[in-house]
Amino acid sequence: QVQLVESGGGLVQPGGSLRLSCAASGFTFSRYGMSWYRQTPGKERELVAAISSTGGTTNYADSVKGRFTISRDNAKNTVYLQMNSLNSEDTAVYYCYARRPGYDYYWGQGTQVTVSS
Repeated sequence: QVQLVESGGGLVQPGGSLRLSCAASGFTFSRYGMSWYRQTPGKERELVAAISSTGGTTNYADSVKGRFTISRDNAKNTVYLQMNSLNSEDTAVYYCYARRPGYDYYWGQGTQVTVSS
């Protein structure tokens, strides 16, 4: 059974930091590119950051460049999103996403991040 379980969300003050984790199971994690998406009510889900299966390539949305860092630990089947200098526009539900061309793709259940004073 495939599972992507996000954790680490919560309430943080503007300027603060959070580290999201996504623990994967039920598929060959090391062969999947991993991404973090986020979504706010009434808006489409948007890509925040992506990392290749080996971790050698990363990509970021312009809105988070220099503030967020995506990383992965294939030994632990986990992908992370370190979020620094958070602001109110980062408030969203954050989703973990696993994709491998030619194979199934998977979504996590999401974790809420709220940036507010």
